[in-house]
Amino acid sequence: MSGGPRGAVITGGSSGIGLATGRLLVAQGYDVVLTARRAEPLREAAEAIGARWMAADCADPDAFAAVVEAAGRVDLLVHAAGVMAGTFVRKEQLATFDAVLRTNLRSAFVVSAAVLPHMEAGARIVFVSSSSSIAPQPGLAAYSASKAGLNAFAGALAGEVERDGIAVHVVVTGPVATAMLDDVHFPMRALGVDDVAAAIAWLDQLAPNVRLPLIDLASVDAGPFAPEPFVPKAARALGRTTLP
Repeated sequence: MSGGPRGAVITGGSSGIGLATGRLLVAQGYDVVLTARRAEPLREAAEAIGARWMAADCADPDAFAAVVEAAGRVDLLVHAAGVMAGTFVRKEQLATFDAVLRTNLRSAFVVSAAVLPHMEAGARIVFVSSSSSIAPQPGLAAYSASKAGLNAFAGALAGEVERDGIAVHVVVTGPVATAMLDDVHFPMRALGVDDVAAAIAWLDQLAPNVRLPLIDLASVDAGPFAPEPFVPKAARALGRTTLP
């Protein structure tokens, strides 16, 4: 790669895993561009960590192409944008199903197609997936399907771009303590966003000849390193604040 700081574009950058990853990469000397749909939270997040920013819908090809153009150099794409929505299939609205797939799966194609022409050998793409892609959740069929599709898309993409020296990784996470879990009705052991950010940053330190298609992260449930239970808002409202 040419000289200068390594350039990273991070979707879902205004909060959660995206913001935590941006903070860590800025501290490591990367030129980071955060992107998300809502401009004001994104601006505040970027200014707080010393990153650049540009608001865009990452499932909109024209909008995301403008982000890539503004970034200039893209050595690392971290696709952390996503939504966990929906209900049981008997109750699901088609519009909701389509919206989840648009945000979680269509966006993976859009961002990849946009950055690949700007990437040189040694670049990487990291997709943030979910344990629901491997163990689908009843009541979240759209979310589970979208994340399973994301894993398959990443695997196919990896085979396409390996000859160009571009690496593709999927980070499958168990529950992560973010607002995405606000509607969950029970406490759980959860990873912190910094745990996931550290794994993503570590992936970009791998030697370019190393193939690592997927890593599976989850919090330990017992022992000296087990975290305190994470209690989502909905669980707290129901008085469920301890593990069963």
